[in-house]
This record gives sequence, C-alpha cells and structure tokens, in this order.
Amino acid sequence: MIALSLAEIAEVVGGQTYDIPDPAVQVTGPVVRDSREAGPGSLFVAFAGERVDGHDFAAAVVEAGAVAVLGTRPVGVPAIVVDDVQAALGALARHVVRRLGATLVALTGSAGKTSTKDLIAQVLQRKAPTVFTPGSLNNEIGLPLTALSATEETRFLVLEMGARGIGHISYLAGLTPPKIGLVLNVGSAHIGEFGGREQIAQAKGELVEALPEDGTAVLNADDPYVRAMATRTKAKVIFFGESDEADVRAENVRLTDTGQPAFRLHTPSGASDVTMRLYGEHHVSNALAAAAVAHELGMSADEIAVALSEAGSLSRWRMEVTERPDGVTVVNDAYNANPESMKAALRALAAIGKGRRTWAVLGKMAELGDEALAEHDAVGRLAVRLNVSKLVAVGGREAAWLQLGAYNEGSWGEESVHVSDAQAAVDLLRSELRPGDVVLVKASRSVGLESVAQALLESGAEGEVSAR
Repeated sequence: MIALSLAEIAEVVGGQTYDIPDPAVQVTGPVVRDSREAGPGSLFVAFAGERVDGHDFAAAVVEAGAVAVLGTRPVGVPAIVVDDVQAALGALARHVVRRLGATLVALTGSAGKTSTKDLIAQVLQRKAPTVFTPGSLNNEIGLPLTALSATEETRFLVLEMGARGIGHISYLAGLTPPKIGLVLNVGSAHIGEFGGREQIAQAKGELVEALPEDGTAVLNADDPYVRAMATRTKAKVIFFGESDEADVRAENVRLTDTGQPAFRLHTPSGASDVTMRLYGEHHVSNALAAAAVAHELGMSADEIAVALSEAGSLSRWRMEVTERPDGVTVVNDAYNANPESMKAALRALAAIGKGRRTWAVLGKMAELGDEALAEHDAVGRLAVRLNVSKLVAVGGREAAWLQLGAYNEGSWGEESVHVSDAQAAVDLLRSELRPGDVVLVKASRSVGLESVAQALLESGAEGEVSAR
C-alpha cells in the first residue's frame, strides 16, 4: 500500500485510535485479513466471522510486525476501532485509489472473468507496473484488499467485479471508480439468484453506468445483452468479438492439434497473428476483450499479439492441463462451473482429446434455480454430441440429470455412469483409465471435484491415492 500514517487512516475510516503511542507511525506494508500474512509495516483487518474472530489474533500479528489492527473493539495492541470493518476497508480503498495515478480497469461478466483478468494483467504488465485481483477475490472484501496492494509505482489497476444481486457492482464501482469498464457476457451463472438474464444484464450493466464521460466501455459485440449496454453510458464505447461490427475482432479462428486457439487479431491500429498457450476456443473471446483494453491503453496490435501468445494461466484449477508419466492427460477445470463454461470445457476436451479416449467427470452446476434440470440435461446431451467417450456424473440429483441427458441423447448405457461422490469417481477412473486417455474434471466449487484431479495426478506419480 502507499504509505499512510495511522492518524491519516483513522481520519479516512472515521475510527478511534487505541494503544497507539505515535499516530505518525506509517503503514508501509500490505493490508491483510489473514493473520498468517501479517508482516513488517502491515495493517491487519480483523473480521469477526462465524467460526474465527480476527480480533483474537491481534497480539500475534503485531508481534509479526503489523503496525496496527483495524477492528471493532480495542484489543490491547495498537488499533483503529470502527463500527463496521467492511465499510472502513472500503473507505480506505477509495481514498488510496484517489491518491494513485493509476488507470483503473474493471471487468465483470457471467463467465470468464478470472481468465480474462489474468490475460489483461499479463498484457498490460508489458507496458507498465500492473496490480490485479489475485484469483477470484472479486467481492466487497477482496476487491478493496487488491486495490490497497497498489503502490506509487502502479500504473494499471485491474479489478474483477462479481455480483450476486442488483446493486453489488454499483457498490464496488463506488469503492474503486473505473476509467475502463469491460463486460464480457450475460449468461446463466447465478440465474437462480437473479431470476433471469434480464436481471443479470441489469446488474452487470451497472459497471458501464459507473464510468465517467471520459472513460471507455469495452463491450462484447457477440452478446446482445452486452451490446445493448452501450445505451447505458456516456463514455466512449468500443466493441470486441467475432462480429464484423467489432472494433477489435478475430478472424480465421481455429484450434491447434493440442486444442489451443489461434486467430488473426484485428484492432484499429493494425492486425497480427495470435497462438495461445491456453486451452479451448472460449479463450478467443477472453483474448479479444484483453486486446480491446490494451488497444485503448495505447498498445499496438503486434505488442498485444505477442503478449497474448505468451500469456499463461495464473489462477488455479482453470483448464490446468497436466500429462501423467503414463500418458494420461488430466484437465483440471474444477474451480467453478456454469452452463456456458461447462459447454466450453467439453468442447476443449473434444479438441485436446481428438483421436484419444476422453472422459468427462462432471458435477453439479449451482445456483441455476428453475433452469437447473434443463441445463444439466443439456450438458449431458452435449457430451454425447461431442463424442466424449465416457461421462462420469458425480453427486446427487443434478448429477443424475447430467447422466440422464447423456443417456437420452445417445442411449449411451455403458458410456455414462452416475457415481455418488468424488472417491467413487476416483475408484472408477483408477480401475479403467489407460495410457493416452484424457480426463476433464469440472463442477461448481461447492462440489470439490478438484480432489478428483489431484488424486488422479498423485495416482499417476505415486500409485494408489484417495481423493481428499
């Protein structure tokens, strides 16, 4: 974080100081909420959760070098006490962002946010120092913590914004006002909570409404819900996509023999060829979004193409492709799932596994509401249409719908199976996998299917290992 005195922080957050001998002492390290991350010069933010109360770690973090604790009560060590820690954290982030000279890029969408954020960061890092959201810490706590990690040297701040309801993105954009706002898509993720795509579009579009007149909205020309958001902002609008009307577009899109996308990138400043290291055609749209942001920030088509071609995956369990010593390839995409990302992953599996035996180990897609049966059925059917060799549906009712969709689409019989849990899936795969097979593992985060991928990788390296 930029250096701030405890007195200044207390004024910004409207807090009272306790047990602070010298209010002029500065916070020069990071702002953290995990006591294990506290170190010299840091500020520890104490949240009181259902299971763990951060205030209980106050003495330990100060011993580790933290300058003070931001909490809701005195803790016997230097502290700034406020009524609402989350609101105080947001106020501090807003203050720091205003002090920075950085250009703030915010993005949202139903699918692909984290992968696109990682691409944008890797492209912009080639131009100037860039700070970006780690993993998927895109909520009212993770976002201000990311913003507070910026320093005086930071020139680009790339922030992922998530939403589970109307008003969430407006709140986040108020904490960290963006200069560039990117909306990727409007899909089915959280449709059960929102109530429909129109409501999702309303929520995602709050990002473009938050832009200043001298800002830029970067919108997906291939998504009608996103394209329509152009009317909701006075900022400049640029479109990306495969549509002819897109300012930044892709031509001659194809997949390499290993399932990696390649295309001709066109921007208003020129054209250049891209061959990505990531897997799956869905990354073309993510790459175009990143290219549009980079173009707006002054990078040439050649610079963008080189950066996209060299960019890798920065976040765990998102299309992680690993080959075991015995030739079995494990595709771990188990971080999360929605209908759009599930279908994209299946298409990637078909491309990666062309000419080989393929397995789709799939579980529940959460928060789909009344659409759950139809969406799980559709994914099962798509697996058949893509000629996936075998579907392993893991879990309860939703997994049964996956398996039933596959069976009804192709009368698969032995080609689809429903198992109760991750360990049952591991046991089945361990007994039936053979060299050259490709296994995709994907479900919503709550299912925990990353344990299947990990067990398969450990099995290949060390022998029999159970899912944990």
